[in-house]
Amino acid sequence: MTQAATATELTTEQLVTDVLATIDREREREIVARRFGLFDRKETLEQIGEMLGITRERVRQLEKSVVTRLRAAAEQGTIPHIADFQAKTLELLQASGDVARVSQIASHMSDKPNREEQARIAFLSQLCPDLATVQEDDHFYYSVGVKATFDEKALKNKVGHLINVIKELGEPKTIEEIAAAAGSDNVKQTEALASISKHLATLNGRWGLIKWPMVNPKNIRDKIYVILKEHGKHLHFNEIAEAIKDSEFKRKDVTTQAIHNELIKDKRFVLIGRGIYALKEWGYEKGTVADIITEVLKEANEPLHRDEIVKRVLKSRFVKETTILLNLQGKPQFKRVAKATYALAE
Repeated sequence: MTQAATATELTTEQLVTDVLATIDREREREIVARRFGLFDRKETLEQIGEMLGITRERVRQLEKSVVTRLRAAAEQGTIPHIADFQAKTLELLQASGDVARVSQIASHMSDKPNREEQARIAFLSQLCPDLATVQEDDHFYYSVGVKATFDEKALKNKVGHLINVIKELGEPKTIEEIAAAAGSDNVKQTEALASISKHLATLNGRWGLIKWPMVNPKNIRDKIYVILKEHGKHLHFNEIAEAIKDSEFKRKDVTTQAIHNELIKDKRFVLIGRGIYALKEWGYEKGTVADIITEVLKEANEPLHRDEIVKRVLKSRFVKETTILLNLQGKPQFKRVAKATYALAE
């Protein structure tokens, strides 16, 4: 590899190795490599301090001091290849809304975007003067943005605004609808901002709060709910199983029997025919065909012709007409009061 090699020709491992080589003291190189997880898993202040025989506070001080020096050197242009890395990263960011998760950047830069690869990109990005970084915590994924567009504080404020907008919308929406509600005409940037928040999720082209099952189904029941909601009509449990297999869900390896069991147990789902289920929120109530006939007659508060009873029952049950007639004729709670006309028995 020649001195003229650029960051586009070097792996991130070679890049961070060259950066670490500019640190004179071996102990400081060790601290930075271990704290950022550049070649192995990240280590805590306590773990590194115990290994080096110093306090955790001393480790923290040394880490901060070294990173500050590296940033200053990067601004002066004395860090090998950092300008090339920054240019490549800026190009990727500008094509994706001026901000992206480190995992997304790694997937563009490497064939193997593993944990170490992501850690190296996060470390190198911190040194670049034209990049803004957001540390990973309970609210954000580790992310990098174009500093000329927004710094770390502005990034977080923008994401906070988006979350509030989505809360007010009250249900999952397309990113175009969310951008419009947020007062932005930059849809790509709105999506990029949403992607760095741990409070937001997307599924089937819609974004929402991560606690909403429609964008973040956590179990089989939630996945069934999403499938029925997406189809907007009743489905047989076999159809639901096939739809889950063909979905964008992260885990789709569920058996038809498991799906049927969850349909039976969850109050959100109502059996409206032989193996056919609908959502309760669509106005369906649990109960047998006889229960539904009873409700129909109670609401009518008068005898009804069997054809009218069949018509009304079929609004909430997907069964054969003969099933309804057999219940009318064979159940003791119904009595015929005229030709083909029925009422509730006393």
